Amino acid sequence: MIGIAEAFSPRYAQARQKFLQGCVSAGLTVEPHAHPLKGREGEELSMDVALDGAPDAQNLLVVSSACHGVEGHCGSGVQVFALHDAEWREKAKAQGVAVLYVHALNPHGFSYGRRVTHENVDLNRNFIDFSKPVPVNEPYAKLHELLLPDTWPPTPENQAAIEKWIGKHGTTAYQAAVTSGQYQFDDGLFYGGKAPTWSNKTIRDVLRRHAGRAKRIAWIDLHTGLGPNGLGERIFACRDDKVAYARANAWWGTPAAPVTSIYDGSSTSALLRGLMWDSVYEECPQAEYTGIALEYGTLPILEVTGALRADHWLHKHPQAPAELADGIRARMLEAFYTDTDAWRGQIVSQARQAMFQAVDGLS
Repeated sequence: MIGIAEAFSPRYAQARQKFLQGCVSAGLTVEPHAHPLKGREGEELSMDVALDGAPDAQNLLVVSSACHGVEGHCGSGVQVFALHDAEWREKAKAQGVAVLYVHALNPHGFSYGRRVTHENVDLNRNFIDFSKPVPVNEPYAKLHELLLPDTWPPTPENQAAIEKWIGKHGTTAYQAAVTSGQYQFDDGLFYGGKAPTWSNKTIRDVLRRHAGRAKRIAWIDLHTGLGPNGLGERIFACRDDKVAYARANAWWGTPAAPVTSIYDGSSTSALLRGLMWDSVYEECPQAEYTGIALEYGTLPILEVTGALRADHWLHKHPQAPAELADGIRARMLEAFYTDTDAWRGQIVSQARQAMFQAVDGLS
């Protein structure tokens, strides 16, 4: 066992080393998937995979981090703690559940403190069929130039225009317009891409390799940035299937805090498209699938979207003054990682409970 604070890291390179060391301590073999680029500090980037359990297990739990790179500070901490948690590992083993840890789905974003991949793509909007016409997000198109103005910080006129739009349509509509995914502006927010990203293709390979024989698959994908600070919302992460939703609620929900859904409006998340878990249905059609996104709150939504606007502006203006750039990066980290022991304790306790519940549900 290690301390909770010890499991978390302020940098990707350190998080990766802690994950690799945790795998060594647990006697697990790591399967690295090297990213084609280097990290911000010149370090190697990798989506690292470790299986704790039998390769032919019928029941498989996937625990993944950093789908949205900078959110990996949270997810990696959960994974590292779990690798040192003897009670947890014995629980899964005793009930015949293999656990597949996928560390840093988007290592480039994790290293650079960005939410997007090196292609400037939101990985969790990238899983659409690109052989068909891509969806059109008309509300986003009307907001795009306001969201990414020529100068940063935004002028009072720009802020007033954003506030006017929100005043007319509401904060919920603004969140949906900005976050649901768009495929027209490759420099914009929540861009879904024009083709499958490196991370998209790599996680599909991982699923085929490690989940192709499982009869039942559960997935807990760890996220941050939505909801009250420290609260882990359990968001249904399957297709709009009433049977699967009932199963997810039986595993992870309570009468006071049911599993929420983007399909019925109960989630803090907007209705999204191109979601990563669609890959399970396509790569593992033999399995019954049940999943959640465990979404931990940090800052209010308008502060989070403000940080994302600044990050995308900086990506478009790499010659920005160092002081401004450093401030934008610090704001991004704060938007997706609350650097306190209290927050980290909430993160681990809620994730640990969800993992125990997943094992009970699978077995």
